[in-house]
Amino acid sequence: MYYKEAKDGQILNEGITEAGSMADFIAAATAYATHGETMIPFYIFYSMFGWQRTADQMWQLGDQLGKGFLVGATAGRTTLTGEGLQHADGHSPMIASTNPAALTYDPAFAYEVAAIVKDGLRRMYGETAPGEDPNVFYYLTVYNEPMPQPAKPAGVDEGIVRGLYRFNTAATAGVPVPADAPGIQLLASGTAIHWALKAQQLLAEEWGVAADVWSATSWTELRRDALAADEATLRGEQRTPYVREALSGVETPVLAVSDYMRQVPDQIAQWVEQDWSSLGADGFGLSDTREAARRHFGVDAESLVVAALAQLARRGDVPASAVKEAGSGTASDPPAGGGTPADTGPPPPAARPHRGAPPPLSGHPRSRAEVTHPRPEPPHGNPRPGRSCPDNGRAFLRPRRCQWPPAS
Repeated sequence: MYYKEAKDGQILNEGITEAGSMADFIAAATAYATHGETMIPFYIFYSMFGWQRTADQMWQLGDQLGKGFLVGATAGRTTLTGEGLQHADGHSPMIASTNPAALTYDPAFAYEVAAIVKDGLRRMYGETAPGEDPNVFYYLTVYNEPMPQPAKPAGVDEGIVRGLYRFNTAATAGVPVPADAPGIQLLASGTAIHWALKAQQLLAEEWGVAADVWSATSWTELRRDALAADEATLRGEQRTPYVREALSGVETPVLAVSDYMRQVPDQIAQWVEQDWSSLGADGFGLSDTREAARRHFGVDAESLVVAALAQLARRGDVPASAVKEAGSGTASDPPAGGGTPADTGPPPPAARPHRGAPPPLSGHPRSRAEVTHPRPEPPHGNPRPGRSCPDNGRAFLRPRRCQWPPAS
């Protein structure tokens, strides 16, 4: 373990020990109560190896009123594709949403991260607003993909913290569309906003559709606000969920997308009054280029275009033939930036046989049924030598030396 101490803070580099890292984080997050010393911990980890492995400790963190920032790096199902499906996080925001003390955010841009952290410092360590609970911690998902970082638009701080704001419109994005063009709202979080921005351009230039792009910084906070509005209604109070308030006046359908399973954006579906549809990266991850992985899951810009046209076609806003025409491109064209679609790529190389396995059957003179193994299978499972031995269907509890097959 390496660490560096300084008067203004210290860094702990724990290595591959998620449980130990969470123990450190909990100690720092609760130091204000146990030692009378307020600390502001940040724990940065592979997002797949946070809630997936140590969610119980994160529940303990909330139970002990711990405060701080958990940062799930290399987040999303398709942004870290080279290390295999074990690293492909498509559900950590969903697990985090089950923890009442966790405020989960999936920011798209650097200025959003800054706004969330600033408000988190105020809420946990400064002055809380009426009705706010200071005994919370934050979970931010961030990515490892170099992307353009735009300047912060004016007046978006409230939307960033509450979970949703309009990033731009077709007009402000500079993509010309007819005045009577059909429209759609693209809601995206995290790195998916870049797919939405490209889809906005494609929809305008190739299909004459005007799309507004929204940054959904927190699907979970939008849902919690809506649940609180429902509870207020049961008490006879009048309160509008923030997501409904933000989308008020919008008459075009809504299409949501993230780099997570569809269940993540679908958290807010029942409170969206407009026609709703969503895309997501459901299922196991895979090793390929980012572009190919996104085409595989149907979340890249071209797939967004097809999904948007399908929504509009159901309303009669565009001809159904447009959906088929756009879809034929995603099925045959390789995704931009490299890679091949999962259904049209070259066959995978032949797997190398495992050591000790029988020879491959390709070109082998014997059929599969005729291939035999030299050793007989034991009747009660192959025992571990020196640990247990089969004896009439029982296993000895005491270690004793034995061998298989038994001597005749």
